[in-house]
Amino acid sequence: MQNFRDYYQLLGVDRGASSEDIKRAYRRLARRYHPDMNPGDRAAEEKFKDISEAYQVLSDPNRRDSYDRYGEHWSQPGFRNRSTVRQSSHQGGRNGTAVADNLEVGDYDNFQDFLDQLLGRRSRATTQTSSRRVTNYETDSFRPGVTKTTYTARSGRRDAEASLEVPLERAYQGGRERIRLGDGRSLEVSLPPGMMTGQRIRLRGQGSGGGDLYLKIDVLPHAIFRLEGFDVVCTLPVTASEAVLGGQVEAPTLDGWVKMSIPAGVRPGQRLRLAGKGYPTDEGDRGDQLVEITLTLPPELSDEEENLYRQLRQIETYNPRATLPY
Repeated sequence: MQNFRDYYQLLGVDRGASSEDIKRAYRRLARRYHPDMNPGDRAAEEKFKDISEAYQVLSDPNRRDSYDRYGEHWSQPGFRNRSTVRQSSHQGGRNGTAVADNLEVGDYDNFQDFLDQLLGRRSRATTQTSSRRVTNYETDSFRPGVTKTTYTARSGRRDAEASLEVPLERAYQGGRERIRLGDGRSLEVSLPPGMMTGQRIRLRGQGSGGGDLYLKIDVLPHAIFRLEGFDVVCTLPVTASEAVLGGQVEAPTLDGWVKMSIPAGVRPGQRLRLAGKGYPTDEGDRGDQLVEITLTLPPELSDEEENLYRQLRQIETYNPRATLPY
C-alpha cells in the first residue's frame, strides 16, 4: 500500500484553510518547483508531482471531505463519496445473531472507527451472510497522452484533462477565449489573468457525462520576454552613444512601451529594474521587469556619422586592451 501523504503538510496549509488559501499555496509552490524553473532537478520534479496531487484532492470539495473523514483510507473503493455500507440482517443462524446490520460510514468520525465496529460485529456473529457489492465508487484511470479521466461507476461521469497552449501576452491578460477541443467541440471560456505553465483551470460540466474538464496551461515562449518567477526579463539593445552618455530610452513591457532612464556608462549585460512591471503575484501585486542591456552597432553609417567616429578615434583616451595580461 502506498504510504499515506499529508496533503495539507505538502501544501503548507492548515486543515481549516479555505479554497483560496489552498489555491494560493499551490500556485506559489508550483512556480517554485515547476520543471521549467528547475531543469534537470529530479527532486524538484518529484516535489512538483506531490504538490499537484495534493492540490487535485484538496481543491475538490468532495475529495477533500472524503480525505478529511477517512484519512489514509479515503481513496479505497466504496469510501470516496461517503458511501453507505449496508448488509442484510439474517436471523437463521444457530443463535439468530444479526451481522453488520445497517452500518453507515457517515455515522462515524473516521473510517477506522467504522472498520472497528464492522469487524467487531462480524466477530460476534455466528451466522455467515453474504453482503451486497457496493457500486458507488470512483477509480482513476490514466491513459497515454494529455488526457486523464476519472470514472464514477454509478453515474458514468468522467472528468477529463486537456492541454491548452497560451501566448504569454494572453496568459498575462486573461479574458474570454474560444477554444476547440480534441473531440471537435468549441467552447468559449474565461481565462484568469497571470496564468503560469502547469496551472489547471476547471470547466464544470464540460467533461463526459456531466463531468468536469481541466485545462492544463502551457505558456508559449515569447520572442522578447521570459519569466523568472514573477519577474519579466527582456533584452534591450542600446547604441554606443546611449551607453556612454545615458539618457531616456523606450523599453517594451507587457503593458506596452514605457520610457526609462539609462545611466551614463551602462555596461552590456547589466540589468536595470522597472518596479511593478512584472507578472501578477498571488498576493495581488506584481513582480518587476528586468531590462538586460546589450550593445548594438549600426549596420551602416552615414558620411557624417563616419567622420564623427573618425574624429572620436583621434581624440579618445580609453584603451580597452591596456589591461590584457600579456
